[in-house]
Amino acid sequence: MFRCPICFGPMRMADLKSLLCINDHCFDLSKRGYVNLLSRPSKTKYDKRMFASRRIMCRSGFFAPLHAVISDKMSHRFQDQSERIRVLDAGCGEGSHLAAIQRTVMQNTTNPLLAVGMDISKEAIQSAAREYPDAMWCVADIANCPFADYQFRFVLNILSPAHYAEFQRLVADDGMLIKVIPARYHLQELREMLYAGTHRQVYSNDDTLEHFKAKFTLVDVEQVQYRFPLDQTLLEPLLHMTPLSWGMEQGRLQRALKMEPKEITVDLTVLFGRK
Repeated sequence: MFRCPICFGPMRMADLKSLLCINDHCFDLSKRGYVNLLSRPSKTKYDKRMFASRRIMCRSGFFAPLHAVISDKMSHRFQDQSERIRVLDAGCGEGSHLAAIQRTVMQNTTNPLLAVGMDISKEAIQSAAREYPDAMWCVADIANCPFADYQFRFVLNILSPAHYAEFQRLVADDGMLIKVIPARYHLQELREMLYAGTHRQVYSNDDTLEHFKAKFTLVDVEQVQYRFPLDQTLLEPLLHMTPLSWGMEQGRLQRALKMEPKEITVDLTVLFGRK
């Protein structure tokens, strides 16, 4: 399944300890249950607090309707019940989305399923491997995915940057890219609290949608919209889960933390694309 991210040669497992390519580039498996396939360390804006906050929100059920839509679409595409399904979450963060989708799909089908998550953040992948041992976790760059061509029936890209050339290469010919993007009213209460009177108060996903359609054939769209009850204990992780809080003036952020919204709007667009 793997290809070397340095020379693009095929790889094999060596002594159950390392991935080794035909040119002897070697990547050791961590005892923590993941493999780091970056050739050099990478900096990212996503930090430990953001990933911890997203896990809290996922476990609260905040994304449950989204996970159900994706899992249902995937399950209905399995025809041969013995077919082994490979799923890649590209930009998986700390793994909560992939783990929830994997769990639901496996409840609805007898197909053997291999879930693979990759993210450029080593901290995120360490957390994913610790919390969700039933998947394969890789530290890797989405612009240079360490996988051979056409390996995945599904590639997921959930509220994360995309690299469509790599997705084209990785998705099997009968496979599907599933990308989740924010819609107009997503977290509108937060936007009003943080960005009232600025251009960021209103969001449009038109450019992202057009870019997707230029790279993949759009075969289906699902709009996932609901109101989620929000108590005070979830407000802080919600704020720190999203890039909306990045670069925010500290005084405004503190005022937002003292507000008491009873509900928050979740408004997401799920794009299903074929090559």
